[in-house]
Amino acid sequence: MVNIELYRVFYTVAKCGSLTRAAEELFISQPAVSQAIKQLESQLGTTLFNRTHRGMELSVQGGKLIFKQVEEALNLLDAAENKLIELKTTATGTIRIGATDSIFSNILADKIVAFNEKYPAVKFELVTGTSPETINQLKENKCDIGFINLPIDDKDVNFTGTVAHLSDIFVAGKKFADLKDKPINLKDLHEYPLLMIEENTVARRALTAYTQTMGISLSPDIEVANWDLMLKLAVSGMGIGCVPREYAVKELENGELFEVNVTPSLPVRGVGIALPKNVPIPFALREFISLFN
Repeated sequence: MVNIELYRVFYTVAKCGSLTRAAEELFISQPAVSQAIKQLESQLGTTLFNRTHRGMELSVQGGKLIFKQVEEALNLLDAAENKLIELKTTATGTIRIGATDSIFSNILADKIVAFNEKYPAVKFELVTGTSPETINQLKENKCDIGFINLPIDDKDVNFTGTVAHLSDIFVAGKKFADLKDKPINLKDLHEYPLLMIEENTVARRALTAYTQTMGISLSPDIEVANWDLMLKLAVSGMGIGCVPREYAVKELENGELFEVNVTPSLPVRGVGIALPKNVPIPFALREFISLFN
């Protein structure tokens, strides 16, 4: 069996012309260098060097015959190793991200743009879906990373922290102007038409779980599939919507909507990172994750 390290010692000695200098370059002892040369000569059945008072010279019928091929082989191996190192330290390839439309728009868009400016060679594949769907996509290797609404629990994926906080609030348009700056108890909201996100979402489950702890049951008059539609319906006066404040910044600032002063307020939720278990994280993905630290 070929021992590559023996050939590397041979090549270094040939370049240095000295056992001592070769030992220094290889960071091993001189006896170890000498022993390696003897071992290789024994395996090949020929003398590779002539020992002279000037140092080590390649033998005509041994070392000189193989030096060029050994040099080429070692260069090829070094190139292969450098290629692997480059893959681990250079951002290339494609990052497949799973998240909801709202998380893409409100949390990830700016990060993706910033990352693209730094690493233009990296491509993105955006896989939209609810947070439970994103978890399944991770398990099925359809995305490399998921940004999900918390709380959610699944032992088959790794959760690596919170990247944003979401404060669920109730918002209303001009049709409900009489509620502006007026405290209203959470349990009394059932007297008004309510807009809620779909039942199979983390946000809806969190709202239901919280209200149930106080014996309150809130049923929507209209269920919507996404926050953008809810905001439009709320602005038009279709009802009072429950939406993360972070997703309604524009409408609140321009006065199209106002925050209903509900007591008690709803608990703060989070958006977290989920990764598949037992899968190495490529350099590009590690760099993308670092934007959220």
